[in-house]
Amino acid sequence: MRANLRSLHSPDVSDLPAWVPGSEEFAILIEVIAGPEGAPGEESFAVTLCNPAWVERQAQRDGVISGRHLLIVVDYDYDRVCNYISEYLRACTGNTWQEVAEKVARLGYWEFEDYHG
Repeated sequence: MRANLRSLHSPDVSDLPAWVPGSEEFAILIEVIAGPEGAPGEESFAVTLCNPAWVERQAQRDGVISGRHLLIVVDYDYDRVCNYISEYLRACTGNTWQEVAEKVARLGYWEFEDYHG
């Protein structure tokens, strides 16, 4: 089983392909919607897309930051980001969707991360 990108969207930006950062530093939340390739179903993985200037500001403000669930880009390029995420997902394989989703969750916060049901 392999992960497949269904869509990307952001609660911070209405049109990701056309978005242009408004300052030298930026960070936006991107929700990666992924599911098993060739099968129904999808789940959300949240990643903060940011640039090094934003990371630097956060580190200076807080003294230390965690890099988990950050996708750092020098310049915003929707196609490059989309292609990177698609390729990352294609590399996430396993025998079950649970195994695959746990690998995808290394990129973005999985909506079912730490869920015990």
